[in-house]
Amino acid sequence: MTLILEEGKIVDLKQKGTYAVVAITKHGVELARNLHAKFHQTDLFYMSKFEKGDEKERNISIFEGNVRLLLPTLFKSYKGIIMIISLGAVVRMIAPILKDKKTDPAVVVIDDKGNHVISVLSGHLGGANELTKEVAELLKATPVITTASDVQKTIPVDLFGSRFGWVWESAEKLTPVSASVVNEEQVAIIQESGEKEWWTYDKPLPKTIKVYPTIKEAIDAKPNAALVVTHRNLTEEEDVILQNGVLYRPKVIVLGIGCNRGTSMEEIEQVIQDTLNDLQFSIMSVKAVCSIDLKKDEEGIIAVAQKYNWDFTCYSADELNRVQIDLPSEAVYKFTGAYGVSEPAARVYSGAQTLAMTKKKSGNVTISVAVIPY
Repeated sequence: MTLILEEGKIVDLKQKGTYAVVAITKHGVELARNLHAKFHQTDLFYMSKFEKGDEKERNISIFEGNVRLLLPTLFKSYKGIIMIISLGAVVRMIAPILKDKKTDPAVVVIDDKGNHVISVLSGHLGGANELTKEVAELLKATPVITTASDVQKTIPVDLFGSRFGWVWESAEKLTPVSASVVNEEQVAIIQESGEKEWWTYDKPLPKTIKVYPTIKEAIDAKPNAALVVTHRNLTEEEDVILQNGVLYRPKVIVLGIGCNRGTSMEEIEQVIQDTLNDLQFSIMSVKAVCSIDLKKDEEGIIAVAQKYNWDFTCYSADELNRVQIDLPSEAVYKFTGAYGVSEPAARVYSGAQTLAMTKKKSGNVTISVAVIPY
């Protein structure tokens, strides 16, 4: 979508995310596209002269005109704005539209090379300090926070795991769960999958936040709130933990795909959905689809990967044959040079020793499912 920015015109935004990322330079756009791909709660805006051609597929908005004219609408629409623009220019642009620290969004600035992430506005109430830390961790940059009283050091519920690509299933309980964390009520964390390095402070977890090995044990403890990290669909009994809880979906599921040439995107997508439903896995936790390099131009697989913004990785027959698999096939070897496609591809990408589904043939599609171990 191209936004034409004119003085006095209200921009019709197709908002999906909680945070806006804005870039106006060539290097800034590359950095912004990388950040947008990893930070799934963002909407991206950059100048039309840097158009790549894939903006519609990736839900990126491009604009024509002065970026200053875009900011009033972003201020009204987003919880935070991440700007890859010089700090001085940002200060001059936002000064006329500032209102109150209780209502202004968080504003974070990143330099053009991605070396520093700076908390500029609404550090505490607006969450800019926590946003700065999360973005800096994701970009491996240096966070710059100047608030003298920034000492609480606890979990930002709406940003929990965002640098790893985790997404929350629903925003409904973000506010009450955040209140429980900030007010030092009893909060349970249950993590069944995903990256473990989410606590980055040089001190232990607050005593009011406790990690439980299972959802059942957390339910029995009767916490005031909960953060649940899993790729699984919860059972009816487990779902009670979400009465005041947020469910996070880590990107851990890898789909190995083999198919007949010309298989439609719709058939591949349906097989994926049916398979995940059978396993009781969430499609929101899929990280990648992978196959043999003979399929690198397979339009159906490419279309599915683009629709869901999944990685699409292909391996050579030699790479696939180096992996020991449970179900080798002479027939597959005859046509591809590999003794399997979906199974070894899922194993190579995920590094998993065992698969959630070794191999299933459905119509024109063969699928294997792995969960990345952490």
